[in-house]
Amino acid sequence: MTSQLLQIQEHTTALLKAAQQGGITTDDINTLREVLRFHEYRYYVMADPLVSDFEYDTLYKSLEKLETENPDLIIPNSPTQRVAKGLTKDFPTVAHLVPMLSLDNSYNSEDLLDFDRKVREGTGLSEIEYCVEPKFDGASLSLVYEGDRLVRGATRGDGVQGDDITPNVRQIRTIPLTANFSKYGLQTVEIRGEVLITKQNFRLFNEALAEQGTPPLANPRNAAAGSLRIKDPLEVRRRRLEAFTYQISYYTTTGAGAQEPRTHSEALQMLWDQGFRSPMRELKVLKGIQAVIDYCNDFEAHRDDLPYEIDGMVIKVNEFALHDRLGMTTHHPRWAIAYKFKARQATSKLLRVEYQVGRTGNIGPVAKIEPVSIGGVTVGSVSLFNEDVIREKDLRIGDTVLVERAGDVIPYIVKSLHEVRNGSEQPIIFPSHCPACGDELYRAEEEAAWRCTNLNCSAQVLERLMHFASKDAMDIRGLGDANIKKFYELGWLKSLADVYRLPFEEIGKLEGFGKKSIDNLQSAIEKSKAQPLHRLLFALGIRFVGETTAKTLAHAVSHLLELQHFSQEQLMTLEDIGPKVASSVFQFFSNDDNIALIKELEGLGLQLQNEQKTHATGGNLEGLTFLFTGTLAKLKRSDAEAMVEANGGAIVSGVSSKLSYLVVGEDAGSKLEKAKKINSVRIISEDEFLKMVQP
Repeated sequence: MTSQLLQIQEHTTALLKAAQQGGITTDDINTLREVLRFHEYRYYVMADPLVSDFEYDTLYKSLEKLETENPDLIIPNSPTQRVAKGLTKDFPTVAHLVPMLSLDNSYNSEDLLDFDRKVREGTGLSEIEYCVEPKFDGASLSLVYEGDRLVRGATRGDGVQGDDITPNVRQIRTIPLTANFSKYGLQTVEIRGEVLITKQNFRLFNEALAEQGTPPLANPRNAAAGSLRIKDPLEVRRRRLEAFTYQISYYTTTGAGAQEPRTHSEALQMLWDQGFRSPMRELKVLKGIQAVIDYCNDFEAHRDDLPYEIDGMVIKVNEFALHDRLGMTTHHPRWAIAYKFKARQATSKLLRVEYQVGRTGNIGPVAKIEPVSIGGVTVGSVSLFNEDVIREKDLRIGDTVLVERAGDVIPYIVKSLHEVRNGSEQPIIFPSHCPACGDELYRAEEEAAWRCTNLNCSAQVLERLMHFASKDAMDIRGLGDANIKKFYELGWLKSLADVYRLPFEEIGKLEGFGKKSIDNLQSAIEKSKAQPLHRLLFALGIRFVGETTAKTLAHAVSHLLELQHFSQEQLMTLEDIGPKVASSVFQFFSNDDNIALIKELEGLGLQLQNEQKTHATGGNLEGLTFLFTGTLAKLKRSDAEAMVEANGGAIVSGVSSKLSYLVVGEDAGSKLEKAKKINSVRIISEDEFLKMVQP
């Protein structure tokens, strides 16, 4: 263990002990900030934390408390000052200290061999040392540090000037607010980087959009670039962006004795040592162009193993002295080149559009294109989402279209190539009637989707049945999509309740259904009756109600049918339920047919009680009611609520005089403001709540 690491660990232990025994004093505030910066680096950059989330949060809350009590001690680069207050009204334009040039591109080994020939001719050397690193597929970024402090973050813009997005950049945890460049004798430092969103976070973000009924974003690159220009820095923070820094583009020194990096790899190591996430783990320093070609080919074969998207590799001459000798064109430096991986985009012909009916009646247009290989996957169908997308992109049957697929992300049509139209292309006419049942379609004024409102529409019934039996809903193994379609065609499945009335003797007569498979299916159906209430709520397929919302609704009642007595206003008092979701839930439980179905399911033995509402007695929270708001740092919301009930307390759905405690996490909203107006409601932190449930 290095002396610095040992010292940090000693400081961490001492500060945690002080926090537990009465509080950290202002005498230790600078040490506290240094410790927090170090642990941010270990967590966000190294992905190798040395303290638990609880310990980090204890120190962070201590710093918040000290600065709140002593506002004169707040400094701009404190770990607490990442989040700006209020919205950014606009993004002023700022000039880069050095223009952000593009890179020349190569697509095969011949291009790299030619690049190497020119470099050797330009330097007079027989062999060149190259630095090879990933070409990140994100949004370009320029950072400026002055006197060790981050003073500006800007977009690439036109390469000469970009938009000043400093408040948003401060939300990205892999970008240090301070860096000890003065240690090397550097005063002003401009750094190039790329902002990314990981595949995992991109998937979660798209799932949230889908739950809101919003079309998903096409790829992580668009998500990252769009996030940087959001006017609310707090929303930027919630997007969980990350940044890689890959170049020191400009610096000034404080005088003689400055330790200026001699090579590109040394500069990246300097960034890494100062807490930046430079590509040191992926970087290779190689001699000779053949070694570079071999490394690029190997990296391409494993590109999808990375947690983020890349679209190639960047090859740079390692020695800075050679950069000066080689110079640059007006477009790109002569000492660097991008090696692009096989395209994740391709052109194809739009043959026709088919229309699929979803379980809530949504009519989804699907483009059928001439099959084309994109990134090793053959694509023949592409979702068009809704009629507005077709109109905005001006798509026509017969168009040549540009299709993109990034990693495991769904393919989408980027645009049609209008310039190659020959006049034979035909407009896409969106249907006025349901393609499955023939009923007239309806489109609400505030929505983009056309819908079939016939609940008995065969396509909707099938989709609802498949959703009901799916893994995240009732999880009925053996009742997959193919079997549902077969049983539907045979007349055995016409409603959700029919799942529990399947004629197993008749099924046993079908080809492919032996005794074991019948027994397994029957057992899975019987087991599904005991699924918790939130799974049944999700399985019912109520529009806009995803898994998270289903849990919120289930927790608000003791029995499912209680929801038929909730007004839209009452529903909107529940966590994260807005007008659109409340209206959908209200309409569902106001429908007599839906209520009859729920009662029928209960009669067939399904669990409609919320067992979590049966509270323990005798606990230290008995007789008290709780509500949680904002983002909790240490606990999942569901775990915190379970702790309340396990200790005899109760969870309520909204702020009122019946509420005993409002537990406030980060980014608390309207519930906190409402609670402040009710004297009987006590507002406590997550830490205070944890103390209450401790034995």
